[in-house]
Formats: sequence, C-alpha cells, structure tokens
Amino acid sequence: MSRRLLLLLSLTCAVAVGNLYFPQAITPLLADGLRVSPDSATLAVTATQVGYTAGIVLLVPLGDRFPRRRFLVVLLVCTGLALLAAGCAPALTPLVAAGTLVGLTTVAAQIVGPLAVGLVAADRRGAVVGALLSGSTCGMLLARTFSGTLGTWLGWRAPYLVAAALALLLAVALASALPAVRPDAPGSSVPALLAAPLRLLRTEPELRRSCFYQATVFAGFSAVWTCLALLLAGPAYRLGGQAVGMLALVGGATMLCTPLAGRLVDRRGPDPVNLVCLLGVLLSAAVLVPGSRGGVPGLAALVLGTLLLDVSMQSGMVANQARVYALRPEARGRLNTAYMTCAYLGGSAGSWLGVRVWERAGWGGVCALVAFLAALALARHLPVLLRPSAGTAPRPSGKEAHAARSGEERGPAL
Repeated sequence: MSRRLLLLLSLTCAVAVGNLYFPQAITPLLADGLRVSPDSATLAVTATQVGYTAGIVLLVPLGDRFPRRRFLVVLLVCTGLALLAAGCAPALTPLVAAGTLVGLTTVAAQIVGPLAVGLVAADRRGAVVGALLSGSTCGMLLARTFSGTLGTWLGWRAPYLVAAALALLLAVALASALPAVRPDAPGSSVPALLAAPLRLLRTEPELRRSCFYQATVFAGFSAVWTCLALLLAGPAYRLGGQAVGMLALVGGATMLCTPLAGRLVDRRGPDPVNLVCLLGVLLSAAVLVPGSRGGVPGLAALVLGTLLLDVSMQSGMVANQARVYALRPEARGRLNTAYMTCAYLGGSAGSWLGVRVWERAGWGGVCALVAFLAALALARHLPVLLRPSAGTAPRPSGKEAHAARSGEERGPAL
C-alpha cells in the first residue's frame, strides 16, 4: 500500500460518496430544466438514496466472493454509465430510474475499505481507515458546492456528466494500479453471502458492540442536523437553508482528525479511542444547549458543538471499523454490510426521533436526546474498559487472526 495508492483509494471514496449528495444542490435547476415541480424533482435525490441502501445490502457482501479489483472496477464503470444516462435523461422518470442505478452501484467506498485493510499490516489498519473516511467526508462536503456552482454555470446536466467522467477515469486508474487479490470466499453462494450479515451479528459480539456504538452516536448526529435547520429558520435566528450549508462546512475539520484517530487506534487500540469519542459526544450535547438563545453567542455554541459532534462521530467510526475489520479477515465485506446497515438504521431512527422531540421539547430536548444516546453507548462501553488489558493488547496480523480464529473459535461457517 503506497501513499499514491492510498490517495487514489481515498479519491475513489470521495467520488463515490459525493454521488449521493451532489444532486441535492441542483434540485431547483433540475425542476426548471425538466419543467416539473420542486417536490417532484426531489424524487431524483430520494431514488439515489434508496438505491444506495439496496446496494449496501445486495452488492457489498459480494465483495467477498469476487476479486475485489475486478468488482470495484465493474461497479465504477456501472456508476459512470448510470450517471451518463442521468445527465442525458429527457424527462423525470428516466432520471429517477438512472438515479436509482447510480445509488445502487456507487457503493465503491464500502468495497474499498475491506480491500485496503487487506493490503496493509494490522498496525496500519487504523491509519488506512482514517484516510479513507477522510476522503469520504471530503466528497460529502464538497459535492454540493461542486454541483451547485457547476449547475449554475452550465445547467443541471453538467454535474452528472462530470461525475460520470470522474467515475470512468477512476475505473481505468484502479484497473492498472490495484494489485490482484484473491477473493476471500470464492466458493460461497450468493444467497449465503446475502444472509451472512445477520448471522455475523448473531455470532460476533464485538460486531454487535461496534454497531451499537455507531448506531447510537449516528442517531444523535442525525437528530442534531435534522433539527438544526428548524432552529436556524425559527425566531431565534431567522436564517435560510444556506446557513445550514455553511455550518456544515465546519465539519471539514474531520478530514484532518480522522487520520489522527486512525493512528491512535493503531497505537492504543480502538477501545480508548471510543471512550474519548463517546465523551466528546456527551460534551457536545452540553455545548449545543446555548444554541437556542440566538445571536452571536448562540451561533458560536452551534459552531463549536457541531464541530465537536462531527469529529467525535467520525473518529469513533474509525475505531469501530478497525475493530470490525479485525474480526474475520475472510468476511470483511459481509462484516461491513452488517455494520453500515446498523449505522444507517440508527441515523434514520435518530432523524425521526429528533423531530418528535423537537416538537415537544424544543432544542433543549434534542440536546438531551444526544446526551441520552451517548450515555447508553458509554454504559455499554465502560464494562469493556474494566476488563484486564482492555484495548491495549496488540492486534495480530491478518494471517495470524485468520489462523487464531480457525476451528471452533470461528463459529459457524459463512
């Protein structure tokens, strides 16, 4: 794993994740261009998100069955062609269909993670996961700015066409740059692979623990960002949606923090990093409370609180994924499917619950919800830290972990 290859894989994550977010900024342009209502135009965004969820469940587990280089290149080519079809769509219905295919195939970031950690020693996995997550964060933050600016200049089709070109160029670059690696489970049937994430959740307590941490923290994160727009638009601030977008750019600091978190995971193990991150989420809830007062002090509280929440959530994700990837080297794609599915379910539940709490208890209630969720995760985590040598034992290399988990310790075959 050279630095150049890691940079290329991080760029792949940025482009793949950015495909989920750039349509959000050009919805008004899309509505005008296709002569549909703004509400109807949002179907293109929804279709991409639905397709992405299906891709995590249906395609990511297959990364363990097929050679990951070939599988990743095929996915990027399919994404590029789907984006090209979306950019040339003559009406909303074909655009929605193409957007669904974009979401379904743009799961490259979830294939890159298991591939990358399999190319490095155990003591570098955290750093690699942190770098890849930094790329994903970059794509998430810059996609809306990129598409909004380009769409304003050249029309709504331009972002789709440029994104298509980027995906196809990355497919060519990865086809020549990635080493050929044998698949982890070449003989497994597709139905068995698709069912394996549920079995892994049942048989791997460390996977369940990591999923619980991320689901609770991501639920609080989603609750804050869902209700933040309501707070800024309310009487305390009377600001528009652009203010939420500007505030979201503060999260760019996570691009610097996640690689650092990864190096700390490599040196200290994931458990101490999880502890710091969960305490950070708990502290962010307290910092965010004065945000309801409005004015400069309230806005400062929102900036500091959301920054602390973003950094804590993303850094905790590095620790969780490093722990998950170390469990079964031969099943990293299926492990990642289980983990990401739980994370997204937690985020969706957090958005729904946050709005209900906002309606009954306002911004203070949302902050209390974040604190409660962080406390739940801490209550689960503290007994782990009290175990002898918790989080400090050196992790074995991939081959050693594979050998150590052979026989009865590996549990039922997947």
